Amino acid sequence: MSDLAWTRVDEYIAAYLLGPDDALDAALDANEAGGLPPIDVSATQGKLLHLLARIAGARRILEVGTLGGYSTIWLARALPEDGRLVTLELDPHHAEVARANIAGAGLADKVDIRVGAAEDTLNAMTAADEGPFDFVFIDADKPGNVAYLRAAIALSRPGATIIVDNVVREGGVLEAASDDPRIQGTRALFEAVAAEPRLSATAVQTVGTKKWDGFLIAVLGAPA
Repeated sequence: MSDLAWTRVDEYIAAYLLGPDDALDAALDANEAGGLPPIDVSATQGKLLHLLARIAGARRILEVGTLGGYSTIWLARALPEDGRLVTLELDPHHAEVARANIAGAGLADKVDIRVGAAEDTLNAMTAADEGPFDFVFIDADKPGNVAYLRAAIALSRPGATIIVDNVVREGGVLEAASDDPRIQGTRALFEAVAAEPRLSATAVQTVGTKKWDGFLIAVLGAPA
């Protein structure tokens, strides 16, 4: 099937199962107007993240990579009334756009946006014992995947769900000799997960408006 067919199927799914959403549409419009790269999850992927967070019964969510807050809105909507989401963003401009988008969605009181290098922020959170989180979504620079995974483990409770985006890269993950740091970071992630006995994981390939990619999905067990 072609990319066009994948996109049409995504649109069909969204039309029947998602419906219109003014806040999410406004967020995407604001991202474009603000010059942010169009690398948000798709609507169907956002709904998947939302449902997985609800299934996990998440009350505290950690997101690594905010961009304009599109996935943040999906995840924050899964929280109970007293739930909390901490999201990390490197770029101050992206964080500013995200803050406005999240406020426009009526979620400002549930979301804490922290600006700076994610690894530094995560190390500070670990030192301050800010966990435990119930659900972690990692969607930031791919060379940082292993560091983000390790921090997610340190900050999460046993039974927590950890999801990492962009783990297939249109098959690029198979290219062991690639000099693309995104591919090498993704391959290192798989190696780290395979070597971590506390994680039970799989990866799911996806096609659609975001072409061919996938999510790694893991559950954290008790400390060894």
